[in-house]
Amino acid sequence: MAPDPGELQRLPEWIARERTRLGAWHAMKAGFRASGLHTVCEEARCPNRTQCFGQGTATFLLLGDTCTRNCAFCAIHHGIPLPPDPMEPQAISEQAASLGLDYVVLTSVTRDDLPDGGAGHFALAIEALHQSCPAAGVEVLTPDFQGSRGALMRVLEAGPAVFNHNLETVPRLYPEVRPSADYGRSLDVLRWAGALPTKSGLMLGLGETPAELDRVFEDLLEVGVDFLTLGQYLRPTRRQLPVHRYLHPDEFEALGERARALGFRRVQSAPLVRSSFRAKTTQSG
Repeated sequence: MAPDPGELQRLPEWIARERTRLGAWHAMKAGFRASGLHTVCEEARCPNRTQCFGQGTATFLLLGDTCTRNCAFCAIHHGIPLPPDPMEPQAISEQAASLGLDYVVLTSVTRDDLPDGGAGHFALAIEALHQSCPAAGVEVLTPDFQGSRGALMRVLEAGPAVFNHNLETVPRLYPEVRPSADYGRSLDVLRWAGALPTKSGLMLGLGETPAELDRVFEDLLEVGVDFLTLGQYLRPTRRQLPVHRYLHPDEFEALGERARALGFRRVQSAPLVRSSFRAKTTQSG
């Protein structure tokens, strides 16, 4: 998928319109900056970050801001990361309490340099949140921990309310889009977490076909996934993969109806849907 000069054209009006709806988010952003904490909203340049910050919600990014992988769609910095900050779980729990959050999402960069992939750090953050915000639900969006079931169990034993792991795209596109990941391994991670409400998400517009999407939907249901998110891939910078195609909102609606008919408990499908957008709704799905 070579870079396409057409990617530099204007965004479709249905995407450009939504991205200009800014919220009163500056105070929340300043709070994260002052605390030294990271959010995936900012690091990955999520198109919904102004809306979510304006509503007092955010997804905390654990284990620093440097990823050991270099997925071709992602704007997060990659390289050799610093050691985990032992104070980060407590700092996140204190920030969540000070903001009065009643639903917290935790994700992380991928840390293949750590023996457990950072699973213990996830667990400490969940446990700290249970102490500081006992009424809050905690959702986790984890990497694959290189397929370690033991590492995953450490996260699950800490008691998250929802477990999320994104497939991101169809199997055929993995070598180009997620070269360090493995489709079957990611399905195993979701299968092992099946005792909890589980969730996964896909980016569309990278060249996938309807038949390939149907296969992924069926694979996700087979491993017990309850919730599905479908959103448009948007190129964060010129360094990432170009968009193959922009899907119209009507196509997202049709795909959402198809997924619901197949048996997912809750589906969010729209151009700017992301895996943590309106995450709290998954608890009532």
